[in-house]
Amino acid sequence: MKYTHGHGPAVLANHVTRTAQDSMAFVLPYLHRDSRVLDVGCGPGSITLDLAAAIAGEGGAASQVIGVENTPAPVAAAEELARRRGIGAVFMTGDAQALPFQDGTFDVVVAHQVLQHLGDPVGALRECARVAAPGGIVAVRDADYDAMFFYPQPEGMLEWQHDYRRRARANGGEPDAGRHLPEWARAAGFGPGQITFSTTTWQYSAGAGASWLADNWTRRTRESGAVPADATDRICAGWRTWREDEAAVFVMPHGELLIRV
Repeated sequence: MKYTHGHGPAVLANHVTRTAQDSMAFVLPYLHRDSRVLDVGCGPGSITLDLAAAIAGEGGAASQVIGVENTPAPVAAAEELARRRGIGAVFMTGDAQALPFQDGTFDVVVAHQVLQHLGDPVGALRECARVAAPGGIVAVRDADYDAMFFYPQPEGMLEWQHDYRRRARANGGEPDAGRHLPEWARAAGFGPGQITFSTTTWQYSAGAGASWLADNWTRRTRESGAVPADATDRICAGWRTWREDEAAVFVMPHGELLIRV
């Protein structure tokens, strides 16, 4: 499948700001010195490296943590970030729906903002569970684009929200994945006693947070080449209008799913 966001510089610049604490905090209590961890769809590796640092801090080895991506660009970015941070996690290419590992290899399997982009998220959950050891966990987190809300609401930003959801579905994904995680887990064969669902949000408000978000999405919209020029101009103008409002706020809800294998 084509990744709706692409892997351009603006996308990687956005994704590299993510941390284990702001993106996968619900999995941190399950890490210990002996944990073998797989990060599926690791992007530029910032979350992966945080997980590796946490395990190393417990006396384990950073190399117990592996990040996989389906294209080389984010893997190269992750390896460079690992060199800069001095953390020896391992990165490689791999397909979320055909992971290159034996059954039961990992104690913890995580996937952040991945299932929303897959044509078969149920199959991907089964595949994540396949490589998890008995007694291990699978932890996934996905945004819900339809549930995102913001103030003010410039027409260009409303067009951005509608257009992104349309393009994501055209690519075979589900942009409102956050609300579907329990449904997908049940379809994958997991019972109520194995599933824990929770929600968290990212929030941006007037000032540096709003400026960063607006500037990044403006760059991403222009960089993608997927939006016609006239729509691109309207969307970017909408983000600028929103950013300049002293009452600006943007909330991104996420669903979080923890499966006990």
